[in-house]
Amino acid sequence: MIRHAINQETFPAKRPGGPQRRYADLTPAEQTALLHKRLGDYSRKVYKKTKDTKVERRESIVCQRENPFYVDTVRTFRHRRYDYKGLHKTWKKNLDNVISEGRSIAEIDEAKKMIVLYDSLQLAHECILNSFYGYVMRKEMAGITYLTGATIIQMARALVEQIRRPLELDADGIWCMLPGVFPENFKFKLSNGKSIGFSYPFHKSPVPRSRPRNRPIQGAQRELELDGPYKATILPSSKGEDKLLKKRYAVFNDDGSLAELKGFEMKRHGELQLIKIFQSQLFEKFLLGSTTEECYAAVAEVADQWLDVLFSKAVDLQDEEHVELIAENRSMSKTLAEYGGQKSTSTSTACRSAEFLGDQMLKDKGLACKFIISAQPIGAPVTERAIPVAIFSAEESNYYIECLGSVIQKLITIPAAMQKVSNPVPRIHHPDWLHRRVANQVDKFKQNKLTDFFKPAGEQDSSQGQGHIRDIEDTEKESQTGRIRLAPTERKFVRQATPEPEEDEVLKKPVPNPYIDYSAWIKALRPR
Repeated sequence: MIRHAINQETFPAKRPGGPQRRYADLTPAEQTALLHKRLGDYSRKVYKKTKDTKVERRESIVCQRENPFYVDTVRTFRHRRYDYKGLHKTWKKNLDNVISEGRSIAEIDEAKKMIVLYDSLQLAHECILNSFYGYVMRKEMAGITYLTGATIIQMARALVEQIRRPLELDADGIWCMLPGVFPENFKFKLSNGKSIGFSYPFHKSPVPRSRPRNRPIQGAQRELELDGPYKATILPSSKGEDKLLKKRYAVFNDDGSLAELKGFEMKRHGELQLIKIFQSQLFEKFLLGSTTEECYAAVAEVADQWLDVLFSKAVDLQDEEHVELIAENRSMSKTLAEYGGQKSTSTSTACRSAEFLGDQMLKDKGLACKFIISAQPIGAPVTERAIPVAIFSAEESNYYIECLGSVIQKLITIPAAMQKVSNPVPRIHHPDWLHRRVANQVDKFKQNKLTDFFKPAGEQDSSQGQGHIRDIEDTEKESQTGRIRLAPTERKFVRQATPEPEEDEVLKKPVPNPYIDYSAWIKALRPR
């Protein structure tokens, strides 16, 4: 089908001014590239993917006694991390004691340094432990480790869902919302008068199997420790419909400080400085306001401030400051020749830099490219419009507005729309799918479903009598979306209990003899 379609088309000439070419006239390399591109476009449009992943179910057993290195190493690193975490807590207590006793500044600084040291050590060991989840000695062990870890995190999620709502799942933890009454910290008073505190942990251990001598096997337990609570967690939304972004969140402590940040541009190297500064100013604004509307109004002020810079083309900034905001940095890990025919902003910048700096610079690895996106040539791909900062003439403001607008959509406008808040940044429009969804929610002329006209009888106001008839005005006041809903009222008619009629006096009279007075006899029988 695709071959038949491209055989009917004509393509540009090989040389300027030449005749149009058919598909059969193209070189084999051009035919392959064109067919590959059309197949990719068709697969993305029809199947929403370009690769078909085949999953094979295999079984393997790795004896932990025969290969004890992996388990022993992980256990050793875990115990050492727990030691550093304990020392970190100990020095925190020492710092509190030093401050309360009014010790010297040198002792206070020493305690602070030890806190930073042990926190860094336990964090380094945590990173090493996480690396064992992705790398082990053999493929079979990697598959077993990955499947076991995925099963454990799924079981933990099922446990958390019984208590509250999970927000973000990672390989080694779950971010979730717990009830405010959930038990967290406990203290036990010891016999010597001291007290020991601990955080409420989750324990989920299998029933230990016994050896022949009834000794339980150690090391099969799974333990989840409780961290927090934190004041707020900021999760971005995806620009695609009904899709989620993974491993991107910002967590704040109760004092407003940033506890953890993952996945955002402000932590990456080479991203737009404009985006980094915008995000660094934005996240703390999510803590402002007492309602959802006030919160989004506060973050919208930061978005409008940076949109004004781009829409005004930075008239209030110096040229050097403007270039510093919109310049991107990329590092080439290989030489330009090793990239071959790959097209990217880095290769385009390197080639254009070599035109006035010399070809000698292209022979080295680790070339740092600092570039901006130019407005010319109009309609060309972004990779062809990347030019070095040293020789740029006119930057493409629409490109940077689109980049900043994409971040604003993920962090502000789309989450606000999902929480039924009007667009706090009107200059950044909603995606088409979200615009349709919002329009359906507020459409006054939307055709209602048949089930929308009914509701259970138990939800009716008890103050209303059974014969109360609801009016359209009452329905409009109760509607939260402002739409008029015509709800039919089920009327219940109760048959009135009428007293039994008294016995007719006619029945008490004697019946005339039909042989004597026939007409009187007929009249007497009719009431009966």
